[in-house]
Amino acid sequence: MAYYVYILECANQAFYTGWTTDPQRRLKQHNNGRGAKYTRLNGPSKLVYLEELPDRTSAQKREAQIKSWDRSHKSKLIESNTMNMPQLDSE
Repeated sequence: MAYYVYILECANQAFYTGWTTDPQRRLKQHNNGRGAKYTRLNGPSKLVYLEELPDRTSAQKREAQIKSWDRSHKSKLIESNTMNMPQLDSE
């Protein structure tokens, strides 16, 4: 099973970082008000970064690492990955 770390950009341009096993399902949850409290208050969201990891522990560690970064560092990560971003349906 693959695990993913993702970054969403909320309607207020804030970034939200999380992990999941199913990015499309999780994006739908966030945008339908069933995701994290942060995205319910600042959504709707669009997926701007997705990274696949081999196991849950790796995904959780990577999520914590990214969450510790400031906005400019996260923006650089997102920009470096724009060519590899899948298009997910958020509805």
